[in-house]
Parts: sequence; C-alpha cells; structure tokens
Amino acid sequence: MNLEQANLQIEAYKENDQVLDAAHYLIRNFNLEHENFAGFDFRDELKSDGLLLTAEGELGEPQTVKIPRNLFDFNLDLVLNMVAHEMLHVRQKDPNSLVEDKNEREFQAYYEMLFHKVFPQIPVLSAFYIKQFGEKALEYYRRMGEGSELQTKYAEQKKEVKDLIASQP
Repeated sequence: MNLEQANLQIEAYKENDQVLDAAHYLIRNFNLEHENFAGFDFRDELKSDGLLLTAEGELGEPQTVKIPRNLFDFNLDLVLNMVAHEMLHVRQKDPNSLVEDKNEREFQAYYEMLFHKVFPQIPVLSAFYIKQFGEKALEYYRRMGEGSELQTKYAEQKKEVKDLIASQP
C-alpha cells in the first residue's frame, strides 16, 4: 500500500469526521484484519499530544480496539505501528492462539513494532520511536522474571532489540 495514497484517503475521512471509518480503512488496506476483531470504538483522550490505543475484551473473546478521536492527527507511520500493535493483541487473545501472560503479549507486540515479522507491510519507525519502543520491549522482558522460562524463550529476540537500539543514531 502506498503511504501517500493512504494519507490522502485518511485526510478525506478526517475532513468528514469519519475517524472509525479511517481506522477500518487502515486495517483493510494494510492486511491487519483478524476474525477475533470486534471493531473499533473511541476512548477518552488522555491529552491532546498523547497516543494510547488498547485492545479490550476478555482473553479468548473478541477484542475491541479503543482509539482516540485524534488518532489521525499523528504521523501515519506511527499510527500504523500502533494499530498493528493492537491488532497483534487481538490475535494473541484469540482462543486458537492465546498468549496468556501479559508481559509476553506486550514483549511480542513491541518486538513486532521494531521488526515487522507478522505485519511486514507496516512502515519502519523513526530512530526516536525505535529507541522508545525498544526500551518498552526490554521493560516487559524484565517483567517476565529473571531467569524465567519466558526470558529464556525470548533471549534471542532480546538481543535483537538491544542491537537495534544500539544501532540507532
């Protein structure tokens, strides 16, 4: 998908106050859809310069992704990565591919934002966001518990994250 074309389409949706339609446009056109996705809904905005999305619903049940009304006031590369992060959570909470541990889910989702293994069509983030989201991935890795099975399982990915952060200007 051409990002310039997507930006034009998103602007048209914004002009008509169709934020939810714009979000659906993104998941359709960037192949993020999943059968465990229940749809988008609005969340209360925390602050006008912050961006928070969440996948909400019980584990094993369909997930609603909550987005702020000002979602498309932010850079499209960042928005796509944030939406992909939540759509990975939608998949993780599907009963057929359930990832029960929150720290594991978050580590996987931040890792995806850095390396785009599940969603290769999502654009690469700027160095600033690579560092920021890389640190978040490492924080969730630490929360898995020192020497735990989960840390052992993700030791190689942790090294990849650290190397990527170190390679940024």
